Amino acid sequence: MKNFHVPLPEQTYDNLRAEAERMQVPATTLAREAVDWWLRQQFRKSRQEAIAAYAAEMAGTHLDLDSDLESAAIEHLVKGGKAGR
Repeated sequence: MKNFHVPLPEQTYDNLRAEAERMQVPATTLAREAVDWWLRQQFRKSRQEAIAAYAAEMAGTHLDLDSDLESAAIEHLVKGGKAGR
Protein backbone atom coordinates (compact mmCIF):
# COMPACT_ATOMS: atom_id res chain seq x y z
CA MET A 1 0.00 0.00 0.00
CA LYS A 2 1.27 3.48 -0.87
CA ASN A 3 0.40 6.79 0.79
CA PHE A 4 -0.78 9.75 -1.26
CA HIS A 5 -1.38 13.18 0.27
CA VAL A 6 -4.44 14.91 -1.21
CA PRO A 7 -5.30 18.41 -0.05
CA LEU A 8 -9.08 18.79 0.08
CA PRO A 9 -11.29 21.86 0.20
CA GLU A 10 -12.54 22.37 3.75
CA GLN A 11 -16.16 21.53 2.84
CA THR A 12 -15.10 18.27 1.15
CA TYR A 13 -12.92 17.37 4.14
CA ASP A 14 -15.76 18.10 6.58
CA ASN A 15 -18.24 16.08 4.51
CA LEU A 16 -15.82 13.16 4.28
CA ARG A 17 -15.20 13.21 8.04
CA ALA A 18 -18.93 13.42 8.79
CA GLU A 19 -19.76 10.52 6.48
CA ALA A 20 -16.92 8.43 7.90
CA GLU A 21 -18.20 9.07 11.41
CA ARG A 22 -21.76 8.23 10.37
CA MET A 23 -20.62 4.96 8.79
CA GLN A 24 -18.14 4.29 11.61
CA VAL A 25 -15.24 3.71 9.23
CA PRO A 26 -11.97 5.59 8.78
CA ALA A 27 -12.15 8.56 6.41
CA THR A 28 -9.18 7.13 4.53
CA THR A 29 -11.22 4.02 3.79
CA LEU A 30 -14.03 6.10 2.29
CA ALA A 31 -11.58 8.18 0.28
CA ARG A 32 -9.82 5.05 -1.02
CA GLU A 33 -13.15 3.47 -2.01
CA ALA A 34 -14.23 6.69 -3.76
CA VAL A 35 -11.00 6.87 -5.75
CA ASP A 36 -11.20 3.16 -6.62
CA TRP A 37 -14.82 3.56 -7.78
CA TRP A 38 -13.95 6.59 -9.92
CA LEU A 39 -11.00 4.81 -11.52
CA ARG A 40 -13.21 1.78 -12.37
CA GLN A 41 -15.77 4.12 -13.94
CA GLN A 42 -13.05 5.81 -15.99
CA PHE A 43 -11.77 2.42 -17.19
CA ARG A 44 -15.30 1.35 -18.19
CA LYS A 45 -15.89 4.64 -19.97
CA SER A 46 -12.59 4.36 -21.83
CA ARG A 47 -13.32 0.77 -22.84
CA GLN A 48 -16.83 1.69 -24.02
CA GLU A 49 -15.46 4.60 -26.06
CA ALA A 50 -12.82 2.33 -27.63
CA ILE A 51 -15.46 -0.24 -28.58
CA ALA A 52 -17.70 2.47 -30.06
CA ALA A 53 -14.78 3.94 -32.03
CA TYR A 54 -13.87 0.49 -33.36
CA ALA A 55 -17.48 -0.22 -34.33
CA ALA A 56 -17.73 3.14 -36.11
CA GLU A 57 -14.45 2.51 -37.93
CA MET A 58 -15.51 -0.97 -39.04
CA ALA A 59 -19.04 0.04 -40.05
CA GLY A 60 -19.69 -0.93 -43.65
CA THR A 61 -16.54 -3.05 -43.94
CA HIS A 62 -16.31 -6.83 -44.13
CA LEU A 63 -15.81 -6.77 -40.33
CA ASP A 64 -19.17 -5.08 -39.75
CA LEU A 65 -22.01 -7.09 -38.20
CA ASP A 66 -23.60 -9.48 -40.65
CA SER A 67 -26.84 -7.84 -41.81
CA ASP A 68 -28.83 -11.12 -41.67
CA LEU A 69 -27.65 -11.73 -38.11
CA GLU A 70 -28.44 -8.13 -37.16
CA SER A 71 -31.96 -8.43 -38.62
CA ALA A 72 -32.57 -11.70 -36.80
CA ALA A 73 -31.40 -10.18 -33.50
CA ILE A 74 -33.67 -7.15 -33.91
CA GLU A 75 -36.62 -9.37 -34.79
CA HIS A 76 -35.93 -11.55 -31.75
CA LEU A 77 -35.84 -8.52 -29.43
CA VAL A 78 -38.97 -6.99 -30.91
CA LYS A 79 -40.88 -10.25 -30.44
CA GLY A 80 -40.12 -10.24 -26.70
CA GLY A 81 -36.83 -12.08 -26.55
CA LYS A 82 -35.58 -9.80 -23.79
CA ALA A 83 -35.83 -12.50 -21.11
CA GLY A 84 -32.61 -13.16 -19.30
CA ARG A 85 -31.73 -9.51 -18.80
